[in-house]
Amino acid sequence: MSAYTNNRNDSEVAVVGAGLGGLSAALSLAASGCRVNLFEKNSHLGGKLNVLTRDGFSFDLGPSIFTLPQIFQQLFARAGKRFEDYVTLLPVTPHWRNFFEDGKVIDLDPDPERMRQQLAKAGSGLEQHFQEFLLYSKQQYDLVEEGYFQQGLDSLPELLKYYKWRVFGLDFLNTMHRSVCRRLPNPYLQDIFDFFIKYVGSSALRAPGFMNLMPHIQFGYGLWYVDGGMYNLSRGLERAIRELGVSIHCNCEVTEIATEGKRVTGVQAGGQFHPADWVVCNMEVIPASRKLLKLPPSSLRRLKKFEPACSGIVIHLGVDRVYDCLAHHNFFFSGNQRKHFETVFQRHQLPDDPTLYVVAPARSDSRVAPAGCDNIKVLPHIPWINEEHPCSIEDYQALKERVLDKLERMGMKDLRRHVVVEHFWTPYDIQSLYASNGGSIYGVVSDLWKNQAFKAPKQSREFDNLLFVGGSVNPGGGMPMVTLCGQLASDIILKKMDAAKEKED
Repeated sequence: MSAYTNNRNDSEVAVVGAGLGGLSAALSLAASGCRVNLFEKNSHLGGKLNVLTRDGFSFDLGPSIFTLPQIFQQLFARAGKRFEDYVTLLPVTPHWRNFFEDGKVIDLDPDPERMRQQLAKAGSGLEQHFQEFLLYSKQQYDLVEEGYFQQGLDSLPELLKYYKWRVFGLDFLNTMHRSVCRRLPNPYLQDIFDFFIKYVGSSALRAPGFMNLMPHIQFGYGLWYVDGGMYNLSRGLERAIRELGVSIHCNCEVTEIATEGKRVTGVQAGGQFHPADWVVCNMEVIPASRKLLKLPPSSLRRLKKFEPACSGIVIHLGVDRVYDCLAHHNFFFSGNQRKHFETVFQRHQLPDDPTLYVVAPARSDSRVAPAGCDNIKVLPHIPWINEEHPCSIEDYQALKERVLDKLERMGMKDLRRHVVVEHFWTPYDIQSLYASNGGSIYGVVSDLWKNQAFKAPKQSREFDNLLFVGGSVNPGGGMPMVTLCGQLASDIILKKMDAAKEKED
């Protein structure tokens, strides 16, 4: 007889953390008949998907870009529901606007004719190179999607076993930057396409070439905004899991995952013990292993290669004017992006001249700011918190001033003078609120030499009935990937339940 319940309708599942990975797993398991308890230490569901309203401004504190809607549609379909009945998406055009120090401004646009016009701004004779690069990006995406995404591959040996000789189709031996430069002989396009690595908070100088699949995600499947604000995705998921009977416990921090031999037996949360046949942990693997499982040093050493992805300072500004130069999504590039990558990801220092991601959601949704005002989010990538050589709050404040200097210099004139509402986060805030490893925003770094871009496995090595989800495990960070991760973890649990039930029968 199995030590835990194998009948789906009798199985108790505890989900630790209500980020998108935890919500996805909760929905998938509840739709399959499991009894699910969801524990969240904060007052809201959605994890880093969060919102702040102040003085007529509505700031999405977390993710700002929505891609791969089919992954969310598949999730809702598991419960016989239509994603479109819970969340409304609006297309974003142009995809984003790129600002350079020499005054050049180039849009990425899904319309072929408009894109040709933008390429002409970068230089002559680039259209064929651009189209060939997009074809290469699609080839990488199709291969990775087939195995790594859909099959839930968790390690390099699993990948080699699945793809066999087809693995040579993956751009594995080049860095992302090297492959971009080989295919796009133009410095503006090289900077633009190198910075697609922003989706996973890593360095194009260190990530493997197959990460160039990301432009196809955007050009192949579109770039979207959630109507009413990105946090409405969390609201839609909450509504769906409540309809499925998931028990939600907010303001209820899990302080321990209880263990017995090779099994976990439940969670300590809200001052009491909650037994469970299965536990799905949405806290990142390394913090959870230290704090909730209290694993020995030998187990923690095995996880060392799963270094955090970058962190960031996050600046939200409500301003009393509209900056017409901005699109919905914008990038203000470093004058030397190679130096920026090296400073942040190899020297682990705050950059003097960072590349900035700037969001102006009022371009798609006038409700996020009062009339005549702008809602602006600024995010530069910076190193995760190194506890041996930590940055001070004063260091982060000084970086913030350099960021505002850069924006004012590159087109957002008198920005400081027009600020009427301000909200500022440092990596310490991110670490405290979300229990992320070193204040990481995107989970684990994608690094060719450290981990071949693999994250930690979803299945716990130490405990048979413990699964991890979220940006620190495969397939990695970003809203679509962590949502897919929750589905894949659910499939592992259900497959194990069914196999054990067959063995019993």
